[in-house]
Amino acid sequence: MAKAKTADEKSHLNKVASLGCIACSNMGYEDSPAEIHHIRGGQGLKRASHYEAIPLCPTHHRTGGYGMAFHAGKVAWEQEFGTERELLDQVLGLINA
Repeated sequence: MAKAKTADEKSHLNKVASLGCIACSNMGYEDSPAEIHHIRGGQGLKRASHYEAIPLCPTHHRTGGYGMAFHAGKVAWEQEFGTERELLDQVLGLINA
């Protein structure tokens, strides 16, 4: 059973989601709705903490198919949009600005 999120974690994830999809934003599209993607880089099978999450729209997260959705092909996706860690650094910079 998953551990309940703390108030601080919920607040952080709300800030992340409120940015809109980082991939869409980097392509020049504004106000794209986002869901939370916990980064996988260096985590193995374990999910990253709630502070290591990026906002992705459903298309860029899971429904867009190979090369468009992260979960349909990570290598191709990262070649197009950047690594999870690069995008996480960008997201944290936006939140902390």
